[in-house]
Amino acid sequence: MSSDSAAPPASRIDRILGVVERVGNRVPNPLVLFAGLFVIILGLSAVLSAVGVSTVVPGSPDAVEVRSALAPSALVELASTAVENFVTFPALGPVLVVLLGIGVAQGSGGLEALVRLLFSRVPAKLAPYAVALVAAQGHVMSDASMIVIPPLAALIFRAVGRNPLAGLMGSFSVVAAGYGGGVLVGTLDVSFSGITQSAAEMVDIAAPPSHVLMNWFFAAATGLILPLVGGFIIDRVLEPRLRMYLPSAPANDDAADNDSDDAAAATDTPDHRITPHERKAVLISVGTTAIAFAMLIASALIPGSPWQGEDGGLVRSPLMSSLPVVISTLFFVFGFTYVRAVRRRGERGEGQDSLTLMQKSVAGMASFIVLMFVVAQTLAVLDYSNLAVVLAVQLSSLIETLNIGGFGALVILILISCVLNVLITSGAGLWSLEATVVVPALMLSGLSPAVIQAAHRIGDSVSTPLSPMTIYLWLVLAMAKQWAPDMRLGTFVTRILPFAPAFLVAWTGILAVFYFADLPVGPGMSVHLAP
Repeated sequence: MSSDSAAPPASRIDRILGVVERVGNRVPNPLVLFAGLFVIILGLSAVLSAVGVSTVVPGSPDAVEVRSALAPSALVELASTAVENFVTFPALGPVLVVLLGIGVAQGSGGLEALVRLLFSRVPAKLAPYAVALVAAQGHVMSDASMIVIPPLAALIFRAVGRNPLAGLMGSFSVVAAGYGGGVLVGTLDVSFSGITQSAAEMVDIAAPPSHVLMNWFFAAATGLILPLVGGFIIDRVLEPRLRMYLPSAPANDDAADNDSDDAAAATDTPDHRITPHERKAVLISVGTTAIAFAMLIASALIPGSPWQGEDGGLVRSPLMSSLPVVISTLFFVFGFTYVRAVRRRGERGEGQDSLTLMQKSVAGMASFIVLMFVVAQTLAVLDYSNLAVVLAVQLSSLIETLNIGGFGALVILILISCVLNVLITSGAGLWSLEATVVVPALMLSGLSPAVIQAAHRIGDSVSTPLSPMTIYLWLVLAMAKQWAPDMRLGTFVTRILPFAPAFLVAWTGILAVFYFADLPVGPGMSVHLAP
């Protein structure tokens, strides 16, 4: 299957990854991390308050002193506001609202059918780029994209006569490494914007309020450019290195018969095909959703529309503040219409009613809800103690002293996020941890929260497919064993390794274009704060 000369490098990689995995397994989950951080902040605030630590925020005449969060009055205030901190936490409500709609669209089978429809009838030469294009929009289906897209891509590759492993591993790499980008809006945009807004409010600097589309221009450009990079790597780098895993010629007639039966079984698997009924249901659902979206936009463009802001624009308007509900509704319309369209053709499945699907989607977010409770309290004690302000001012001063600012500071943030993401793969958890420090600090250097968040999205994505802490890496590895039974982790990772540096360079280049051309990264979101 593989040559002896290829074995030693794989073994060395296995040993290195084994060390990384053992170290990574000792890192607690985000819930424990934030609980520990909460306790550390309590003690640190008491110590720094006792020694009289303070700082002066640029532009403010008064010094900001660290307040002890262990003082009796502080503990009473934190306890009495704990529920309010949780319920009003910006990332909680919007995420759950969006998930209600996504749960219907995904649980109905409509999103999966749409992906299969997009993959169908793709020419063999364009298969890598078609797979990469759809995979680059994967975060719209949340983590489910890492489960749904790779096996479908493998079957599509096999159907057009290409190596199924290339489709499986390539699509997973593009989904994971490009997770923070994409033309479509998903729950990641919602959760990140809420966390960014909370962090930005820790300093008294005027900035446009965060919203779901604050990185849309940047993310959309990424969702169109990275597929070209990903498709090229799949076609020219990944697949040639996987030729050893193509099914070998049968050794005898019996083997030929068995292989033929196995191939037929794999080829006839219904997962990679879309029936005429499903196709029509998808088209009806897409059409209905498009009509609903067009009606919304038309109503918003009518002069004097209540969707418009005070200036008659849409950037700062009720429409923008209602985006979570709008997005959820559009997903709901798509899923609900798909189920109805399929039912009319006698293909009703169990548990496909909208209420059940919404309940399942929220139930799957139980761990996220618990995490957000701890995160909300951690941010509350940071805000109360003024530690975040002091730390942000000191970090800003350090960056200024080191003469690191502007785009250089964004590159450093990308690299920091890239390294931390290897151990902390929870997107919301990692950004909550970083945002409380980097957002206020870089805002003090003149960068907008939107471009700071955009930089983090790069580092938070590109290292994901290589992290042993990514559970989907192990899932896709198990899928790969269907085609290559002796596939090992080291071999798997070395084959997909080129995606990470290629995406890092390409994505940072896209950010550089936005930065130096001073292009808005989203509606109403510039790179720099107004002086």
